[in-house]
Amino acid sequence: MTGQESETRAKQAVFVTGSTMRHVVVMTATGSIGLVAIFAVDALNLFYISLLGVKELAAAVGFAGTLMFFTVSVSIGLTIATSALTARALGRGSRDEAARMGGASMVLMGGVSALLAAVVWPFLGPLLALLGAEGETLALATRFLQIVIPSLPVVALGMCASGILRAAGDARRAMYVTLVGGIAAAILDPLLIFGFGLGLDGAAISTVLSRFFLLFAGIYGANAIHRLMRLPNAAGLRACARPFFAIGFPAVLTQIATPVGNAYVTVQIASFGDEAVAGWAIVGRIMPVAFGTIFALSGAVGPILGQNYGARRYDRLTSIMRDSLIFTLVYVCVVWALLALFRHPIAGLFNAEGETRALVEFFCLFVAGSFLFNGALFVANAAFNNLGYPALSTLFNWGRSTLGVIPFVWAGAAWYGAQGALGGWGLGAVIFGVAAILTCFRVIRNIADREPPTDGPATMVPPAAQSPFSSGKAATVS
Repeated sequence: MTGQESETRAKQAVFVTGSTMRHVVVMTATGSIGLVAIFAVDALNLFYISLLGVKELAAAVGFAGTLMFFTVSVSIGLTIATSALTARALGRGSRDEAARMGGASMVLMGGVSALLAAVVWPFLGPLLALLGAEGETLALATRFLQIVIPSLPVVALGMCASGILRAAGDARRAMYVTLVGGIAAAILDPLLIFGFGLGLDGAAISTVLSRFFLLFAGIYGANAIHRLMRLPNAAGLRACARPFFAIGFPAVLTQIATPVGNAYVTVQIASFGDEAVAGWAIVGRIMPVAFGTIFALSGAVGPILGQNYGARRYDRLTSIMRDSLIFTLVYVCVVWALLALFRHPIAGLFNAEGETRALVEFFCLFVAGSFLFNGALFVANAAFNNLGYPALSTLFNWGRSTLGVIPFVWAGAAWYGAQGALGGWGLGAVIFGVAAILTCFRVIRNIADREPPTDGPATMVPPAAQSPFSSGKAATVS
């Protein structure tokens, strides 16, 4: 391999050399900035709504958020497939294949998300009623989602483009995608809610408009800068669909498990009244802001693993996982301590009173620590999805969201009310977080034993990772 070829390869697969801890920290830090920005704006959205002084509004946002989480989870699962396949292609040194995989993924993502939005929209009322919404709260939540749900394909395509950027190792531009959306929402929220006096409708319209900013930023980075968004012909699209859904379908099932589990928690908490639901809604906004870095870690570690897997650098896989767990341990302990210390001001920030305040403070003091194990589960699932074992991520996440939620939450609610339900949700993470990470290290050992590792970029593509594009020309997205 010539010096020029080596330099080209290094640009294509930036994660196959250098410190694995540095890659984990840089990718996670940049990813978390944009992600936390989105979540912080979401929390501000709820804060603005709380200023209107109507408790049904906050409860409506809580119910709507649970259903939105479900729809967006489908897009997250398909983004995992996009990122994994693009990163593997880059790890093998095939930029052309990576570009076609990126373009085909955008087409498939757009089709699936548009179909999902069309199917869900007519049934928003009944679905929210199943979660426990009723009366004015049900009407408000339905109206909010009727405005937001049609924009699902917009945010899905933006997420897909961000996944392509992460696969390429462009952490900075991947950060810009979510950061641009967050900044847009931060400006539009108070303007529409208070400036134009639109209230909850203003919050919904702000969400839709910010998603368009996110999409534009993603397409610019993935296509205009990296040229990793090339549309395949019909034959290439069909060829891409098989590996895309082979990873994407179990990844979607994995992601759906979380909102299903959260829906059960919502139903249990709803039995204790709107104050309890409002508390759960606030907790739902605090979690991603406080632990957005852990959510970002699961997205950041995937491309790092994918490139090294494609390059057959199996020796680095264990190092990547170990560094990810160290990062999780340090971060969660620091944030948990801060939440416990400032639990009273945090609850006061949302004007929380009574049961609402008690639930928020209970989360900050006790339940936040469960993210030590949730984080381990997130990282293990990212490894399973990117190393060719997506069924394991489905198994563990559904186990966490059923066996790790239902009995614990039910028992907690029966014995200790809404706080018990929240505590049971946190406790269930321990078992499945530990089991998932132990299984993950065993999987990595099996991969290393099955095929001899290489000290440099692989010259032979493993059979399971062959390109889905064996023929056909492609048109570049303009």
